[in-house]
Amino acid sequence: MTKNNIHNEISRNFSNHNHKKCFEISMNAFKKHCHENNIKLTPLRLKVFELLLKDHRPIGAYQILEMLGKDGFSSTPPIAYRVLDFLIEQGFVHKIKKLNAFIACSHPGNSHSPTFMICRKCEKVAEIDEKKSGLKLDKKSLSEFKIEESIIEIIGICKKCISLEAI
Repeated sequence: MTKNNIHNEISRNFSNHNHKKCFEISMNAFKKHCHENNIKLTPLRLKVFELLLKDHRPIGAYQILEMLGKDGFSSTPPIAYRVLDFLIEQGFVHKIKKLNAFIACSHPGNSHSPTFMICRKCEKVAEIDEKKSGLKLDKKSLSEFKIEESIIEIIGICKKCISLEAI
């Protein structure tokens, strides 16, 4: 991923854009993945993933439960957490640990170590694939430590919110 592509990806997630394309690409990838791997695509799994795809903002488990209840689904915590765990295991959702919330993956179906840029004002999140972003540890550092999982969460203020503060 070039610097220009990373810039475009960050810019897109923090700006107003036609989110329908993001939604369709991820939902189609999810359905295809389930079909190709003979994974049962339940209405609850579809609904939770749909809720997470609505915006580039993370959603807490209890917010998801509330939305599920309004749509007639069971709203007991174990059910929501099982679905969220499934979506994470399949590579379609990430947990933003700093916010204790969940977000749809911007690179579904690809094994990667995400870097999240989180705007503390508007709460939107841009996901960058760490392997392609140039944010890498050198080999000497890695010789002393075996990385099992790498998730980088960067908190700040997006360009749009900075410009709103200037007004």
